[in-house]
Amino acid sequence: MDGILIINKPKGYTSHDVVNVIRKKLNIKKVGHTGTLDPNATGVLPILVGQATKVSKYLIEHDKTYVAKLKLGEKTSTGDVEGEIIEKKDVPTDLHEEYVLEVLKNFTGKQKQIPPVYSAIKVNGKKAYEYARENKEIKLEPREIEIEQIQLIEFKDEEITFEVECSKGTYIRTLCEDIAIKLGTVGFMKELERKKINIFTIENAINLEDISEKELINIEKVFEDREKIFLNKRKLELFLNGVKLQFNLKDDLYRIYSENYFIGLGIIKDGYLKRDVIIEKK
Repeated sequence: MDGILIINKPKGYTSHDVVNVIRKKLNIKKVGHTGTLDPNATGVLPILVGQATKVSKYLIEHDKTYVAKLKLGEKTSTGDVEGEIIEKKDVPTDLHEEYVLEVLKNFTGKQKQIPPVYSAIKVNGKKAYEYARENKEIKLEPREIEIEQIQLIEFKDEEITFEVECSKGTYIRTLCEDIAIKLGTVGFMKELERKKINIFTIENAINLEDISEKELINIEKVFEDREKIFLNKRKLELFLNGVKLQFNLKDDLYRIYSENYFIGLGIIKDGYLKRDVIIEKK
């Protein structure tokens, strides 16, 4: 049993909770997830089953789209609704939609972002949130992220709902706090829904209660935009044994086939093809 399930993660579940539910429902141990969602977040969570766990690195790399709700006037210890309120600041009475739009627009492009202390980023072998829970101060280095686009959905009752398309590693909690500062106040992320990751959208996601083997998406589908390379029996044997094969093709990731069977993925670099991920040996 191999493939990918696109789950619409409900509120209150950790990403690992979802993995455990699927392990039990499908009676399979080899299950993982990619693109962690916090317990209070909802939306698209790709679940990798069986051999699909081998391609997780390629799903993580893709841009993601979220819809977030930012609550202005209050700051929490965690940057989201889970934390305690640690600061209050009046929201400017003259704050209007046109200015909010202008501020949001200024967040597009490449930039440095400091991750929140309540995150799974490791510092000296220990997760940042573990230090935070022990009230120990740590320094997290800024990381480069990119906001492809950000759009205002609604500004009402000191709450801003916006959609953002961003690169891997972007923390929406931090983005919410930074937006609030630019608006002359403080804020925290009240709600978060992931709408899209890679080719997978919320419209195609299934609920936990609807999980079944027939809902598995073929691993090959994720790489439909990659060119194919067909290998004969001899070259396939060499490829599977780790031998580099000469090909006059551009440097890139390719889908590898033998007799129309999808074998896995290979990388061409400097005119040579080498194995990367093997899904099936024929």
